[in-house]
Amino acid sequence: MLRTTLQRSVTLGSGMSPSCLRASTSLYYMSSRTMMTSATRTNALQDAKAEAVSTSAHTKNVLANTADVAGKEHIPVPKDIVPSEIRGDWVLFHPVYTPEELKAVDVLHQEAKTFPDKFAVALVKLCRLGFDFVSRYKAKPIPPNHNMSLKELRDGGYLLDDAGWLARILFLESIAGVPGMCAATIRHLRSLRLMRRDSGWIHTLLEEAENERMHLMTFMTIKEPSIFFRALILGAQGVMYNMFFLSYLISPATCHRFVGYLEEEAVYTYTRAIRELEEGRIPEWENLPAPNIAIDYWHLPPTAKMLDVLYAVRSDESTHRFVNHSLANLDNKNDVNPFAMREPDMHVKGKVIAFEREESKKYVQESYDILENARREAREQVAK
Repeated sequence: MLRTTLQRSVTLGSGMSPSCLRASTSLYYMSSRTMMTSATRTNALQDAKAEAVSTSAHTKNVLANTADVAGKEHIPVPKDIVPSEIRGDWVLFHPVYTPEELKAVDVLHQEAKTFPDKFAVALVKLCRLGFDFVSRYKAKPIPPNHNMSLKELRDGGYLLDDAGWLARILFLESIAGVPGMCAATIRHLRSLRLMRRDSGWIHTLLEEAENERMHLMTFMTIKEPSIFFRALILGAQGVMYNMFFLSYLISPATCHRFVGYLEEEAVYTYTRAIRELEEGRIPEWENLPAPNIAIDYWHLPPTAKMLDVLYAVRSDESTHRFVNHSLANLDNKNDVNPFAMREPDMHVKGKVIAFEREESKKYVQESYDILENARREAREQVAK
């Protein structure tokens, strides 16, 4: 499904196609059926209603539109009160997955062939060691034919308890939201400085940053971190942002490769958490209801459990893995972001590690063809 925010255009760089992709809300709204993929675009109706929301004169009307878009029941808000919590959808695009897509995620690895790629892999492994130490994660293989109890497995370092998993996830997500925002900031400033378009990269990077932040907000509802844990996050975030900022100025491709490898670790971590939960090794989460924020964000059923949340988060991480490895294969100064207008479904993103540059060029051309067909159909409908 093509996605658009009121009106978005992407000018292709010299490395791809001389064509100009331009999508408008009216075009999208009239042709949304032909543009839909199995990875449901959750902000489609929100884009269609964006103009109505922006011209609304009252906060209550804005809340009503947001609630309608998200498919949630509207709760009346007194005119003289600012609500402490607004439930509904979020502005930036994010996918909502079908049950089949949630299961279509494999643990994959991008082979490091060049020196920058090997450097990125080594750096991720170093980060992993520090991360494992902070979260008390030993990753020891469980002995075959063991007769140890769950408590003995946990005490022996073979398994994490629910508190250990939450600490690991919270630390991971607090850092994972940094690269996308940092890279988007640099590209935004460069676009302003050079006074030219960015070929669609900024939007995708901002979407990634917000998506990772929503992961953190979700798990924060389950456990409130201690002051010491917050101090660790503060230090790690400061180091991560400044190092990534300087590194992105030097080699954006290496930075995207680094994030791709980092997301590989995230997919592995959530895959292991899912397996242990399904095998009954995290009994504290078996009947734990999904937080309301997760139900709203991923459009989960009201009866969703923690397992459903883990599947959705893992699918998001698989998306980031695919997107960043694909961006690392491009010319970041000239090539258009192939995901600026649409993304493949999870049967691609969960099974394929990345698009090569030629595949990205082909995907952009397919997006252009879809837009042209939609325009033609829209004109024919108007002419009738």
